[in-house]
Amino acid sequence: MTIGIIGISMIFMLVGILVQFRLKNKFAEYKKVETSTGLSGKEIAEKMLRDNGIYDVEVISVPGSLSDHYDPTKKTVNLSADVYEGRNVSATAVAAHECGHAVQHATAYSMLMLRSRLVPITQISTNLSQWIILAGLGVMGFGGGTQTMLLIGIVLFAVSTLFTIVTLPVEFDASARALSWLEKAHITTSTELSKAKDALKWAALTYVVAALSSVAMLVYYIMIYSGRSRN
Repeated sequence: MTIGIIGISMIFMLVGILVQFRLKNKFAEYKKVETSTGLSGKEIAEKMLRDNGIYDVEVISVPGSLSDHYDPTKKTVNLSADVYEGRNVSATAVAAHECGHAVQHATAYSMLMLRSRLVPITQISTNLSQWIILAGLGVMGFGGGTQTMLLIGIVLFAVSTLFTIVTLPVEFDASARALSWLEKAHITTSTELSKAKDALKWAALTYVVAALSSVAMLVYYIMIYSGRSRN
């Protein structure tokens, strides 16, 4: 039982590490490719926002590497220093992608709205589910555990899994919006666009791995619960 959980976790952890390693290599590679327009990530973000009729979102610089994100509560596109100041393919891809989320927010994209509604409960379920599941499995000094406790843990874990699944279309759509705008606005050449697409593909794969890992663990927990119910 515990060996199975560890095994699944190890497999996806290793896959995740490989994808992250590849992602960092790709961004490092495309960071060396300067764009023909010479626009910085900040300038690209501001132009994409304006082109989409968005004037109430601020583009700011934040510390860290690959810490870029869009904050719908504060309406800020947060770019790491390398992206904010960068004038290369990596900076261009990331800045446009994060603005893709701002466009989703402005147009009330359904999956983004759903993900935002899931955030509060997901924060709670993520913190509690594993502990409750472990207690339900009886590996925390609770004797043989209980079916009810295990079921509660599974339901909470399912919420976290749902969040990772809903995140996928949100991320893919943001990248699609970014790439479409980069092409239509003539921000990149065809070669630069191809490299930007490749960089965003690897970024999206990190979310795919996270979702698959969560689904696999959820199925495994459900199988354990079903097996105990039949006994």
